Amino acid sequence: MMKDKDIQVILGTLLRVGVIISMAVVLIGGVLFLIAESGTKVSYKTFTPEIASLSKPTEIIKMLPSLNGKVIIQFGILLLIFTPISRVIFSIFTFSLEKDYMYVVIGFIVLCIIMLSLNGGFA
Repeated sequence: MMKDKDIQVILGTLLRVGVIISMAVVLIGGVLFLIAESGTKVSYKTFTPEIASLSKPTEIIKMLPSLNGKVIIQFGILLLIFTPISRVIFSIFTFSLEKDYMYVVIGFIVLCIIMLSLNGGFA
């Protein structure tokens, strides 16, 4: 059985590693983007919205092998968003091992709220 201290260390490490990995991915994507767009002149007269496909996680993952800087940056942001979600999932798992079912239910409620908010909420 894991002790509370062990669980806290694992959760802290999970969050720290998740943030560091996502930061590294965003940095790599930023460098690739700057290299690819280095000679491009920017016009601020008209607003050009971002590509709609970069707002869907499945599309981002599909486009990842293209090594496009914008796609890699978006993937890094997805990793950053997934970090606290993985913490909630791990917490649900550890509470179920401890047979603390009230906190398992609370964890599932929190997870449902997070997933609902990622899909646009109630609107």
